[in-house]
Amino acid sequence: MINVLVDSHCHLDLAPFSADLALVIRRAQAAGVTRLVVPAVSAKRWPALLALAEQYAPIYIALGLHPYFQAEHSEQDLLLLESLLAQRHPKVVAVGECGLDWVIADADRAKQQTLLEQQWLLAEKFELPVILHVRKAHPELLSLLKAKPAQKGAVIHAFSGSLQLANDYIQHGCLLGIGGVITYPRAAKTRAAVAELPLSKLLLETDAPDMPLAGFQGQRNEPARVVQVAESLAALKQLPLADIYSQTGANATQLFGFKP
Repeated sequence: MINVLVDSHCHLDLAPFSADLALVIRRAQAAGVTRLVVPAVSAKRWPALLALAEQYAPIYIALGLHPYFQAEHSEQDLLLLESLLAQRHPKVVAVGECGLDWVIADADRAKQQTLLEQQWLLAEKFELPVILHVRKAHPELLSLLKAKPAQKGAVIHAFSGSLQLANDYIQHGCLLGIGGVITYPRAAKTRAAVAELPLSKLLLETDAPDMPLAGFQGQRNEPARVVQVAESLAALKQLPLADIYSQTGANATQLFGFKP
């Protein structure tokens, strides 16, 4: 096993971290977090992400177009994405964050599906895994996975569903991103599901600065708090914390192919 602690999904390029990012990263490292995966949300953020990956050794990045910001995305962005993926910066480890979000008011479902399918094809072309965002669109996403499995794997970000839904995604080749939701006792359905899932199919994440953990409501989330996610997962699965670190770290390393 690879004994590394990974925050597989955090947005360190966003404004809440602009004043103290170096300190946030130092706190994460002090907590034992050795890898940070930062997915993009829009094309305008890609240059900043690439700069962060160059500046900070723990940071690895994904390039993609988030469905929540669908109004910002264009066909030109997809062409630029293809060009950047072809250059294959060594710290670009996935395509994403991309997916389907039917919760958005006035969601353009056709545009979202087209953007996802095009990013899916680029991930396949450049042999990269996919980081997936999905809200209220699980049947549609599962239909895509069934028709065209992710060749290099995928992760369902911020999983918070039932055991049946989890197994459906696992059956179609996905890992599940487990975050702060499991720290809330009231999240009984997801906690029960996670307790039953194989550890080999799980990743740890924070979604910082969003999705604060129990006890930190109203505060900016940080990658260092992935430790508490790991502790909650260890309690749910009745396993030593070292096992959680080792297996989820190995899962992330296998999926993303981290390079020194």
